[in-house]
Amino acid sequence: MSRTEKEKMLAGELYTASAPEIQADQAAARTWMQRFNERVDMPLAERYQLLKDRFAAVGSDAMIRPPFHCDYGFNISLGTGVFLNFGCIILDVVAVEIGDMTQIATGVQILTADHPRDPAVRARGLELGRPVRIGRNVWIGAGAIILPGVTIGDDALIGAGSIVTRDVPSGATAVGNPARVRSAPID
Repeated sequence: MSRTEKEKMLAGELYTASAPEIQADQAAARTWMQRFNERVDMPLAERYQLLKDRFAAVGSDAMIRPPFHCDYGFNISLGTGVFLNFGCIILDVVAVEIGDMTQIATGVQILTADHPRDPAVRARGLELGRPVRIGRNVWIGAGAIILPGVTIGDDALIGAGSIVTRDVPSGATAVGNPARVRSAPID
């Protein structure tokens, strides 16, 4: 039995994003984002319920300040007390897991969407996703970009503007482009 393009996408395999089922899921996410982002004065309880309605999991006291953008929403899991500030983007082609008490500053991008390195495969319009996992009590500074397939360990700190291309161990501080683990904390 052949798998659907959505099943391939969710498995992290090459898929065609123009498949009708995937396009319908993106349209539903756009409708949800319009509602989520339309009122900055929306009561917190209503905004929290919108997250619960769309995301895979949402811990208590998790909050995202609008505007917020994502591909689907249903691949995002937020732990208890997670906070995303204004203007964050999550391309959630596959799972994005954010652990308890993680704080994410303005303009951070978390990207699972990826493309084949082989130009012939890429020319066929195929894409893939690689999951991103962010541990507990992580701080990600403003404007950081987390690339596909990255895992960030508990208690790590990612400097503002950093581009994280590789895993970051628990308790580490990573800064720069590409982000490198530093031995000294950022002041």
